[in-house]
Amino acid sequence: MRDRFVEDRLPQPDQLPEFLLLDYPERLNAAAELLKGGKPDDLAVVNDQGRWTYRQLDEISGKIARLLVDDGLIPGNRVLLRGPNNHMLLAVWLGVLKAGGVAVATMPLLRPGEIATVIDRAEISHAIVDSRFIGDFRQAMDQTRHIKQLVKYDGDFGHGALESRIADLEPLPPVDTAQDDPALIAFTSGTTGIPKGCVHFHRDILSPCDTFAQAHFAMKPGDIVLTSAPIAFTFGLGATLMFPLRFGAACATIEQPSPPAILEAIARHEITHLATAPTAYKAMLSQPGLDDALKSLTTCLSAGEHLPKATWEAWKERTGISIVDGIGATELMHIFISASANEIQPGATGTAVPGYTAAILDPDGNELATGEGRLAIKGPTGCRYLDDPRQSDYVQNGWNITGDTYARDEEGYFWYRARSDDMIVSSGYNIGAPEVENALLAHPAVAECAVIGVRCEERGQKVKAFIVLATETEPCDTLIAELKDFVKRNIAPYKYPREIEFLEALPKTATGKLRRVELRNR
Repeated sequence: MRDRFVEDRLPQPDQLPEFLLLDYPERLNAAAELLKGGKPDDLAVVNDQGRWTYRQLDEISGKIARLLVDDGLIPGNRVLLRGPNNHMLLAVWLGVLKAGGVAVATMPLLRPGEIATVIDRAEISHAIVDSRFIGDFRQAMDQTRHIKQLVKYDGDFGHGALESRIADLEPLPPVDTAQDDPALIAFTSGTTGIPKGCVHFHRDILSPCDTFAQAHFAMKPGDIVLTSAPIAFTFGLGATLMFPLRFGAACATIEQPSPPAILEAIARHEITHLATAPTAYKAMLSQPGLDDALKSLTTCLSAGEHLPKATWEAWKERTGISIVDGIGATELMHIFISASANEIQPGATGTAVPGYTAAILDPDGNELATGEGRLAIKGPTGCRYLDDPRQSDYVQNGWNITGDTYARDEEGYFWYRARSDDMIVSSGYNIGAPEVENALLAHPAVAECAVIGVRCEERGQKVKAFIVLATETEPCDTLIAELKDFVKRNIAPYKYPREIEFLEALPKTATGKLRRVELRNR
């Protein structure tokens, strides 16, 4: 018996992108494959509450799979996961896949109405929720009708209902799934409206490990990886869980990943690999714990938003580590353009990841050898929205159209210009918001900034910057003039921000992405 809800709501074949598939067995359970990465007694997960081996992670996830089946789960049922990154959440995610279920992890910052939307869109049948997050979840349940089974766990403290119920269970052997069976639905962070459910198969979980991670974020047994992003964000899922397990390394988890807490965790757990957002790297440069962190840290990855050249250079100068940049998308599971080691060109995102093809398209859909246009991608992963008419916007003529404007140079490097709807046209000039942001971020008074285009009778649009100032810096007219002149000296003068507004904080999504729409609505 199988629940075909997801399969029946996938895009029609002519709406799908062209896939460049890797060679995997026809029968494949991604959870079982990931857990083969390390030896049974190797460290698999570590955090402030304890240490767990591959054997222990395999056993507890198998017990969770058994519990789900005992609670009526059949292959294809959707299981909602809610809680911060910790050992138990990772075990639950693996257990859902072992049972043949479809994992639907949710961002910890979601509110009841947003959770209810996910429940309704995916028709969730089972839910496993950290007891500390049960309040919002119960309010969401009151707005829906789908949940049949709910079980709570107690973080990594071991005293919840889930822990009690699985204590005497025998682990369930992984269900025999196909490589193209749905394994997860990742909902986008909803920066432009109703979130889209991105369906990924069992093979899609392994593909980023064997393409991007192997080429640009390599790790081995004995390495320990820390990520700030929640596993509901596919960047976080990859760096926190998929990559370490695939290559026999260990996952370190942190529930409240502020820059000081990240540095403290690096020092305490001897982290070798760090993956976080550009704003976190910039913030950590001024933290007193950085020197202790550098004793073990060897590899850094940035994604989720564009990595400014100024941040890359400052981190390199301070730490000696070249941050690996990359662009990915929830629709394609993980990163598809990147560079590492000596191939990095500061300011460039990189080149197409092995296994992927990247192109620049003009407005008519023609490929450009060099120049600026829409970024288009093909590879082993691709967009499959769950019952969503926006599929035709993202997939065109076999390409995944990411919504980014990029330039490609003669060496094949891709340079980020802006989100396609963030390009500012002022007096006939195209101005990419990130270029202006990069220039501002090089000024010591600027901690964070965001640039948009606003209406202007004279120019059509003018450049406006929203700036969060560095600690102990006070806003004033003199500083505004200084910042404008600073930008004029570093990039073409016509690109300088003609208007500057200081904010306490920038509006962001649950994944840390800037919400420019809120700035435009001010």
